[in-house]
Amino acid sequence: MKLIVGLGNPGTKYENTRHNAGFMVIDECAKSMGIELSETKFKGVYGSAVIDGEKVFLLKPLTYMNLSGESVRPLMDYFKIDLEDVLIIFDDMDLPVGQIRLRQKGGHGGHNGIKSLNAHLGTNEFKRIRIGVERPDPGVSVVNHVLGTFRAEEKAALDQAISKATEACRFWLKNEFPNVMNQYN
Repeated sequence: MKLIVGLGNPGTKYENTRHNAGFMVIDECAKSMGIELSETKFKGVYGSAVIDGEKVFLLKPLTYMNLSGESVRPLMDYFKIDLEDVLIIFDDMDLPVGQIRLRQKGGHGGHNGIKSLNAHLGTNEFKRIRIGVERPDPGVSVVNHVLGTFRAEEKAALDQAISKATEACRFWLKNEFPNVMNQYN
């Protein structure tokens, strides 16, 4: 069993914001994998399918970013999904728009969604795909930046990052994560 989680904030108000890059990847994974996100439980919306003999769950926590762990942990516990079979996708200001970075573990880098996951999972050793959203322009607060939308000139780079992250998720279903990192970093 595999669990792929995209972090973000629920509701149309946040739909195309930088902080919802993880949700954007999950939506693309759902299309690519033919998984309908139709179950609402565990403080999230999720769906599952068997792909190449592997049961795959896609999850979008509906707890708002800062409480993401409150959704992920109960779903993992209920379906008995091992931490080694979990992949978290989230926005990262330390990467330019259009870049992704895969890691097997890491710090939270000030990201409140990752802080919540660290607290609820009891570790920072979980697989992750970081989606670049860039640092804010001078004079723009971090909150306004991550809750703001992408500029028109960033759209092509964002679409490329979403597509590449989706490919990496699919590749992970059949390959060890170090191989995925080698392929997509």
